[in-house]
Parts: sequence; structure tokens; C-alpha cells
Amino acid sequence: MNDVTRPNRPDLAAFWMPFTANRQFKADPRLLVAANGMYYRHEDGRQVLDGTSGLWCVNAGHGRPEIAEAVARQLETLDYAPSFQMGHPLAFDFATELAKLAPVGRDGPLDRIFFTGSGSESVDTALKIALAYHRARGQAQRTRLIGREKGYHGVGFGGISVGGLPNNRKTFLTLPGGDHIRHTLDLERNAFSRGLPAHGAELADDLDRLVALHGDTIAAVIVEPVAGSAGVLPPPVGYLERLRAACDRHGILLIFDEVITGFGRVGDVFASGLLGVTPDLMTTAKGLTNAAFPMGAVFASRPIHDAIVAGPEGLIELFHGYTYSGHPAGCAAGLATLEIYRREGLFTRAAQLSPTWEAAAHALKDKPHVLDIRNFGLMAAVELKPRDGAPGARGYEAMVAALKAGLMVRFTGDTIALSPPLIITEGQIGELFAILGEVLEQIA
Repeated sequence: MNDVTRPNRPDLAAFWMPFTANRQFKADPRLLVAANGMYYRHEDGRQVLDGTSGLWCVNAGHGRPEIAEAVARQLETLDYAPSFQMGHPLAFDFATELAKLAPVGRDGPLDRIFFTGSGSESVDTALKIALAYHRARGQAQRTRLIGREKGYHGVGFGGISVGGLPNNRKTFLTLPGGDHIRHTLDLERNAFSRGLPAHGAELADDLDRLVALHGDTIAAVIVEPVAGSAGVLPPPVGYLERLRAACDRHGILLIFDEVITGFGRVGDVFASGLLGVTPDLMTTAKGLTNAAFPMGAVFASRPIHDAIVAGPEGLIELFHGYTYSGHPAGCAAGLATLEIYRREGLFTRAAQLSPTWEAAAHALKDKPHVLDIRNFGLMAAVELKPRDGAPGARGYEAMVAALKAGLMVRFTGDTIALSPPLIITEGQIGELFAILGEVLEQIA
């Protein structure tokens, strides 16, 4: 139903909500009915400042008519076309434009693009490409996939196997042979760091420990350049460089999960470009289409692509793909989104705003219960002290109180995460942190 002004709530029973305390939500629903620019509209008519870009994904702000019009035109022209043994022009056009933005490493740009339908699909795709690459090169023993503690890589079986958030793993089977390097969160040495923390580069050497344990069976290591869902964990100074060097020493592919950090979130097109470390494979989604259409993309280096796309021409090289890989409407949304990013300078806007953002975030340091504040680009986290016997309760209450006060935030346990659309103004940054500061004063 498209009528956002209807007076009655929907029946809440049938929808089994993802990553939600369903019974708690349905006892006191929080329903958003419209959005434009920097604001959602709540069912009761209140404006709510979007402090999280939806789910880290509406980078260009809400209600962009250019994207809606591009999708509508495409649906009227070609609503769907398969990408298995067929093609349509827009998929090639979009891949070409993305390739122009690809980070460049020692082996050239990561300009071979594989389309998916989400970040989770992008992660599983990148992991499978890594395995296929080593097999194509005669190193089929390389089957182990290494993640990092506190990492989040979506919810596919591959993603939870390399992910390092216990609640996402403990109920489900995970792939055999996986392992994890240590996380980088160090409140004792790095609390209230501004930008990249000073201590912890040596933690990248933990990969050497796993190589000593597993030998030459490791295919790839996947990390988020800046961990998002665990509560905004920027890498220590020098950490990614050391991890890149360790992968090179041991013949291991390095995968960056840039589903959150891509498309301007950190002040450059990708975190890899800003931080000066290029992976072998890179996963994206979210801001790829400004969340107007579910879509993801994996960026691969030419050597990886060329090693797999070899052999007899009549044979399928990679037995992998999705019904919606390269969906026409998704490509239309993505091309329109890229044009907005370029025209409005949104790829670098976070870098321009980050001093104001950082100062406003760290001004909350003396609010009640605050253990740490972390920031990078237009990302920030305020970590709160857990309530005795009720971990996560304080974070949940802060989220609910913020929404009632007109601000949408994310919470992970007792950490409040922030990542607003890149169109945010300095005045709105002040509004955001003023509301959050008042909320922190209220939370017991």
C-alpha cells in the first residue's frame, strides 16, 4: 500500500522482522512512513533526523527524484533480463563506470566487476572467487578463509564463517577451516582516539600465527578497513599496511569489505584509496545505489579475473551468480547515483565535514556512562558502560529515546553508531549531537 497518510497501523503479525527483537518491537512499534533529504517521517507525523543513512546505505540522502525516474524509465523499457548467457547494455555501462572508480594496486586496478544483490552476496562471491583463483593456479589446497574478531561480513554462510560477531554465528553451522585474527579494539591504549588510533599496528602480525598453524592452506583474509557493525573501529595507524605485507609474504589474497565504507563514507570513494592500501578483491553494496535498489558489486583485480576466465572459450569459467546479478533497474539506479555523487562532490564531502563531525562527537566525552568515542570520516560511535546484569539495555534505551526526540541512531549492544547521509550540513551535525547529548543525560 502506497498511501503513507493512512490512519491505521498495518497488521504486525505476519512480518518476521530481521535483526529485531520482534516481540519487543510489536509491543511498541516504531514505524517510518516517508523520507526526504536528511529526514524520515514517523507515523505520528514527527520529523526524524536520519543519523544512520538508513542502514549505512542512503549516502546521497532520501527521495532523490533522479534515481526514482531512472528506475521507472528502466522498468518501463526493460524490467528484467538474465545475466546467465545473456546481457543487457546497462549492466556493461554500469560496470564500466564503476571500473573508473576502482582502486589501483601493484597489479593494476580492481576493474573487473561482478554484480550481486546485496552485501552478503558480495562477500560470499568474493570468498568463492578467492577459492577459484587459487584452484586455477594449481593451489587447490588453499581452502581456508580467515576473518577477524568483531568483523561483520553479512549473513550468508560464508559471511558468518569469516565474521567475528558471536551472536551471528553461534546458532548456525559455519564453513570448515575458517579462523580469525585478533580484533583491534583496545580501550586501554586507544580510548577517545580521534581518527586512526595510534596503537595496535602489530596486531596485523597475528596472521603470521595462523600461517604457522595452517601452513599454505589459507586462501584469503577478509577485513573491513573500518569495522562498522561492531561499533566503528578504525584501523590503527600502519595496521592495514602490515596486513597487506603479511598477505603478500604468504601468497594470501586480501579482501576488503567496503560495503559500509564505500562510496564516500570515509571521505574518498573507497577507504582503500584514502588509507593507501589496495586489496586484491573488494566487496560493495549499500551506497552503490543509494539503497534505492538492492544491489552489490565485487571489484576484482585483472590477474584474479584473468586466471579464472581462461581455458576453452565455450565453457563457463565460474559456476556462480544470482538471478538478479546486474538487474536492469539496479543498474539504472546505480548510474543515477554515481552521477549525483560526482555532481555534488559527495565522494569527498565527508573529508570536508569530518573536523566538525569529530569535534561534535568528542564533545560528548563527559556525558554519563560514556566509555569511548571513535570516529572516522562521517562515522562515529559512542560506547556506553553496560548496565550491571543487563548488557545492551542502555544502548537500546538510548536508541528509543533518541527516536522519540527526533533522531535515528543505530545501537550494537551498548554502542551507539552514527553514519548520516553525506548531504548533512554543519547545522544538522550540531542538531544531531545536541539531541544525542540530551538523550545521554536522560538514560539511567
